[in-house]
Amino acid sequence: MYNFPKRLGELMKEYGLSQNKLSIETGISQSEIARWLMNERKPNVDCLITLAKYFKCSIDYLVGLED
Repeated sequence: MYNFPKRLGELMKEYGLSQNKLSIETGISQSEIARWLMNERKPNVDCLITLAKYFKCSIDYLVGLED
């Protein structure tokens, strides 16, 4: 999941989302999102599924396995 923080940041920018707005939209805590973006933590599978559904992309894209 080396590319996950970068990919998440890019998607948030593309969608015009702050950490707080993404938190509200997905139900994932803002502090958890911040930790992911700083690469302090990795998301669990449930969070990856939530993000993939929200951004309409694959989990493979989120974690950098595909472009």
